[in-house]
Amino acid sequence: MTRTYHRWYSQSLHRDMETLVFGHGGAPVIVFPSSMGAFFEYEDRGMVAAVGDKLEHGALQLLCVSSVDSESWYNSHVHPRHRIERHLQYEHYILNDVVPLARHLNPHHEGLGVTGCSFGAYHAMTLALRYPELFTSCITMGGRYDNASFLDGYDDTDGYLLSPLRSLPRLDDPRYLDPIRRNKFVLATGEHDICRGANEEFSGVLHAKGIPHALHVWGSGSKHDWPDWRPMAAAYLP
Repeated sequence: MTRTYHRWYSQSLHRDMETLVFGHGGAPVIVFPSSMGAFFEYEDRGMVAAVGDKLEHGALQLLCVSSVDSESWYNSHVHPRHRIERHLQYEHYILNDVVPLARHLNPHHEGLGVTGCSFGAYHAMTLALRYPELFTSCITMGGRYDNASFLDGYDDTDGYLLSPLRSLPRLDDPRYLDPIRRNKFVLATGEHDICRGANEEFSGVLHAKGIPHALHVWGSGSKHDWPDWRPMAAAYLP
């Protein structure tokens, strides 16, 4: 399969960032790593191999990015407001750097997807709900969709809006909800996943807002781990 490495200086983050791209065409999907993970995690954990046939046949293209979680949500040495601001800079990086790269590499495919496992699922879902005209599919595995545990009791408007579990239930404006309702959402989790309850709860939120989606709870003792996420990726990624 096609595998290319990209590195450039991000004006949004004021640092170099790296990306691995797999596949030569098909549905482009931005892949967010798990907590504090890097761009090579998806490949190292066997997730790329799990969807190798789709990549080789031009049905799927993956853009695997790094996180800055250690500088944002997981940075307990700075005030929570600084954590939020760093995350917003990361969001700008995705919008201003990674999305244009996806468009450049794959100009003939209109849709753009996002996916992630564990904390990567939070990143994927948050972006999909905030920019539904841009991100038209969201596939998550073993995710949680709230940021309260990273804010040490602090909250502000940005923190609230960056928490799908808190902000979506109060969203009633059809100008924002209707674009979301047109998109594809898949929540996958294991029967023994520590985040199963979080996925079932968020599925209830999506249902209450009339947002079509699929919730898949896998059996066979599946847990919150890569061996269980590999077949999920093979099943649900485009």
